[in-house]
Amino acid sequence: MPGLLRGVARTAVVAGTATAVSNRISRRQGQRWAAQDAQSAPPSHSDAGTDRIAALKELAQLKDQGVLTDAEFEAEKARILGS
Repeated sequence: MPGLLRGVARTAVVAGTATAVSNRISRRQGQRWAAQDAQSAPPSHSDAGTDRIAALKELAQLKDQGVLTDAEFEAEKARILGS
């Protein structure tokens, strides 16, 4: 019986180690693929448009609060819109 328990215990350790290694490899490969996708994917137009709108709204709030002058507002607006 002790030999049987030792064999079962050894099998459990080997199987557990193999599972842990396999999971780690899968996780690392998934991270690499995600990083490659993020680098190669062009920015979507909706994200860029949403960012521009948010920036313009924030810019308008700063102008309304008196933080920016009309000239500063126009210059930043032109920069955001790429004009």
